[in-house]
Amino acid sequence: MIQMKNVYKKYPNGIVALNGLDVEIDQGEFVYIVGPSGAGKSTFIKMMYREERPTSGQMLVDGVDITTLKNKHVPMLRRNIGVVFQDFKLLPRLNVYENVAFALEVIEESPDSIRKKVIDTLDLVGLKQKARMFPNELSGGEQQRVSIARSIVNTPKVVIADEPTGNLDPDTSWDIMRLFEEINNRGTTIIMATHNREIVNTIRHRVIAIEGGLIVRDVAGGDYGYEG
Repeated sequence: MIQMKNVYKKYPNGIVALNGLDVEIDQGEFVYIVGPSGAGKSTFIKMMYREERPTSGQMLVDGVDITTLKNKHVPMLRRNIGVVFQDFKLLPRLNVYENVAFALEVIEESPDSIRKKVIDTLDLVGLKQKARMFPNELSGGEQQRVSIARSIVNTPKVVIADEPTGNLDPDTSWDIMRLFEEINNRGTTIIMATHNREIVNTIRHRVIAIEGGLIVRDVAGGDYGYEG
């Protein structure tokens, strides 16, 4: 599903964010990305949906070499990738239904298809009854559920989540994690960057630890490995 081969990333200011990474992530896996701040986690995550491009090395996503992928083909790549952010990134002037539908409108789905997919997805995340509400009328947890709905409405092969529980209280964070578990159980690959020690240690999955731009640990069913 995702392959990195000797991936190196150096920014114009001279900072080396990734220093020769080799990793494979298979379809259907649930992977936590952990490590201290500034370790390279965000760059690692952004590479996967071509927000960043490697300086050298090769990176394949679903068989597509994104190292050489032309910019005009990036939107097609992203049809198979859902992204969930810590700060939700919802469109404030659109209601819940419209925020989720927008992900399908940009790829020109038919109105009938959009209507069915959006309602089904909102039902999955428990927000079907709040479809006409606006983001500022929702709790943080509900806003994150809308963000997740938007990321999965097109049935992507992989969902990339960057600190998805970072702005949520503990109880809400567990609710969001149960939702990610359900999505993963349906066959979607989940790749999640997180600093939440308790979640990683309780809901065990593969753990990839990055420090100084290097993978220093890659363990199936691993623990967080850092002080909380």
